[in-house]
Amino acid sequence: MAETAIDYGAVFKALPGMVALLTPELVYADVNDEFVRVSGRSREQLIGKYLFDVFPDNPNDSAATGMRNLEASLYRVLATGERDTMALQRYDIEDPERPGEWQKRYWSPVNAPLLGSDGKVVLILHRVEEVTELIRARGGSAENRGSRARVLEAELYTRARELQELNERLRQAHSREREVALALQEAMLPAPRQVRNHPAAVRYRPAVGALNVCGDWYDLVDLVGGDRIGVAVGDVVGHGLAAAGVMGQLRSALSAASRVADGPAQALDVLGRYAHVIDGAESATAVTTFIDCDRHVITYSSAGHPPPVLVHPDGRMEFLDQATDTPLDARPDPIPRPQAGTAFQPGATLVLYTDGLIERRTEDIDMGLDRLAEALRKHRDQDPETLADTVLTELLPPGGSTDDTALIIVRL
Repeated sequence: MAETAIDYGAVFKALPGMVALLTPELVYADVNDEFVRVSGRSREQLIGKYLFDVFPDNPNDSAATGMRNLEASLYRVLATGERDTMALQRYDIEDPERPGEWQKRYWSPVNAPLLGSDGKVVLILHRVEEVTELIRARGGSAENRGSRARVLEAELYTRARELQELNERLRQAHSREREVALALQEAMLPAPRQVRNHPAAVRYRPAVGALNVCGDWYDLVDLVGGDRIGVAVGDVVGHGLAAAGVMGQLRSALSAASRVADGPAQALDVLGRYAHVIDGAESATAVTTFIDCDRHVITYSSAGHPPPVLVHPDGRMEFLDQATDTPLDARPDPIPRPQAGTAFQPGATLVLYTDGLIERRTEDIDMGLDRLAEALRKHRDQDPETLADTVLTELLPPGGSTDDTALIIVRL
C-alpha cells in the first residue's frame, strides 16, 4: 500500500483548538480555522498584523493586564527557546460587530517555540483555549445560578491573579539573586590582561532566561621558572550565589596549586582532593594548560571538560584531548590524572572555553566542536580581543545561550 502524503497545512487549519503562528516580531504568520471562528476576526484582519494591534487591552479597564502578561510570556519563549504555560487570563476583546463595546473573555494560553536548524526560534506556536463558558458554568436553580457563576468566576480569576503575581515575585527575587551572583563573580574572576608578553582575551556570558549563573570560571597565572604561564577554565554545576561561592573556591585553589605543581595533572590532583570536601562541587569539571614559551610546549590535563583548541599559524586545528579524565570529585580515592603535551610555533593561538559555547540541546556535541574549529580557522589572523567577539557572535544563539559561557584566547 502506497504511503499517502500528509497535507500539514490542511491539518493545521483543521486543528480543533485555537492555534496561531507568530513571528519573532509578534506578527501573525498564520491562524487555523478555529482561531478565526472564536476570535471573530477574518484571516485578512489577522495575517500580517501585529498581535497587540489586533487585540489590545480593554481601554475601559484600568486594571487590565492581559496584554502585558501575554507579551512577557512570548518574550520568555524567544529568550529561552522553551515552552511557557500561562495562568488563566482575563483578556477582553472588542466586539467585531459593535466597535467600542468590549466582551469579557477568559483564556488559557500556551506558547511554544518552533526552532530552526540553527536552534533559533523562527516561529511561536500560540495555542489558546477560551474558558469563558467554563468560568460562567451553570448549575443549581435559576434563582441562584447567576450568583454561583459570579462566585466561581471571581474565585478562579482571583486564584489565577495570585498565581501570576507569585510567579512575578519569584522572578524578581531570582533576578536580584542573579545580579548579586554576577557581581560576586566579576569580583572573583581575574581582569582581562596580557600574561607576560602574550596578548589574551577573556569573555564571560551568563545564561539567558535561566538561574544557574556563575558556575563557569577561568584563570591565567604566571608560573615560576622562565617564560611559563598557566591557563585554565572550569564549570561548576549549581545555581546563583551557591555556584559563585564554589566557583571562587575552586578557581583560587587551582591558581595556588598551579604555582607549585610539577605539571597540570598534579594541579588537578590537588584540586580534585579539595573539591571532594566542598559542598556543591559535585560533577565540577576543569581543564588546565601549562605553556612553556621558551620550549614552545603545552602540557595539559582535563577533568571531564571539553578539550582546548590549539590553532596553529598555518590554520591546522588541534584539539587537546589526549589527557581527559573524570570530573574533579568523581573518585573517593583519587589516582594520578593523565597528562599530555604538544608543540606549538610562535603565533599559534590557544583557546579554552566552557560547554555553553558548543552544546545545543538538539544536536551532537561534535557539531559544536566543528563549528568552533571552523570559526577559529577562518578568523585566526584576528587579534585575541577581536577573535573572542567574533567567536561568540558566530557560535552563540542571537538571543543568548541557555548555559553560561566562558572563553579565553591567548596568542602564543
